[in-house]
Amino acid sequence: MGMTMTQKILSVHAGLEQVQAGQLILASLDRVLGNDITAPVAIREFEKLGKSEVFDRDKVTVVLDHFVPNKDIKAAEQCKCCRDFCNQQNITHFYDVGQMGIEHALLPEQGLVTAGDLVIGADSHTCTYGALGAFSTGVGSTDMACGMATGKAWFKVPPAIRVYLTGTKRRFVSGKDIILHLIGLIGVDGARYCSLEFKGDGIESLSMSDRFCICNMAIEAGAKNGIFPVDDRTRAYLTEHGAAEPQIYTADKDAAYIREIEINLLDVQPTVAFPHLPENTRTFDEIGEIPVDQVVIGSCTNGRLEDLRAAAEILKGRKCAKNVRVIIIPATQQTYLQAMEEGLLRIFIESGAVVSTPTCGPCLGGYMGILAKGERAIATTNRNFVGRMGHPESEVYLASPAVAAASAVTGRITSPEEVMQDEI
Repeated sequence: MGMTMTQKILSVHAGLEQVQAGQLILASLDRVLGNDITAPVAIREFEKLGKSEVFDRDKVTVVLDHFVPNKDIKAAEQCKCCRDFCNQQNITHFYDVGQMGIEHALLPEQGLVTAGDLVIGADSHTCTYGALGAFSTGVGSTDMACGMATGKAWFKVPPAIRVYLTGTKRRFVSGKDIILHLIGLIGVDGARYCSLEFKGDGIESLSMSDRFCICNMAIEAGAKNGIFPVDDRTRAYLTEHGAAEPQIYTADKDAAYIREIEINLLDVQPTVAFPHLPENTRTFDEIGEIPVDQVVIGSCTNGRLEDLRAAAEILKGRKCAKNVRVIIIPATQQTYLQAMEEGLLRIFIESGAVVSTPTCGPCLGGYMGILAKGERAIATTNRNFVGRMGHPESEVYLASPAVAAASAVTGRITSPEEVMQDEI
């Protein structure tokens, strides 16, 4: 029996010629990732193991991105724990205030992940790096600790779902709309502990930002990971960012899939996930008059330069609606700098939005955008569970940067076509 792309990466890292779905393996790791929330727990567990050194100081990465600059004393103590550990261990890739960015945008930007890598991170959206043809998945802090100590982790080899993408996406449709469309089709448990493997000629029309976004939200379908084949666009991105030489794996023709799904990108419309699950998706022929109090554009899902450009295209020369708070968060310092050089920050500020330093803060209801009782936000983040961004009686609607920006202009959930109709 042939192997999928994911299974081939796992087999190589386990030193096995063949693996199959359901098999338990011990595999070597190319990178272990933690942040200011998850790393302190892992550090304490690492110390309990009695280890004096991490397995490889170049392969352990810690990014302070959730509550930095620190929002309170507890956040400051969490970050101090990380700083002390990384300084003691002489961790090569430690990113603090001034150098940090949102981890899942920062690592690809810094060239720390390449095709064929096996990456674990104590953050569920570590599955983002499948966009580069890597196997990456989120783990608990204890697994992170063992990974830091040994350079290995246990895995159960996942079965796979193959998603065929055909056609070409229409204007104002992005990777966010595609993944919300898919989650709407299969549900938040539709790919539970499976590998979502993307294939088809439609991939050619997807930018790297689209692919990062789609893989980032594979976990919102319950998937163990999401992964794209390596093409010329992937190779160009890896070269541009100084990543290591890629190891390229392709699925065998006789690889087994438990399900196959076909999506014609031309059929995908701007899509919004209603509270309180990412599967609760609707398109604009199903959306009525829904006012919003807050708009958030950013996160590990949609804070890249391409996302900011999409928002700026709509906000340029327009004003944010009265009584709507619009928060825009570039995902990394480099993204912030490029946005500044391109004039995007001026567009945002002149529209009435506020621009924040890189942070995950509002996405998980941490800070920089907490919702009060009864308030409603539209956000380019990845989860809209009860109380996700604040009060349990608030609401979060998930959408693309274009939809979020259009909604900022009108003060209600709005399609980009409506705002841009005079320019289409």
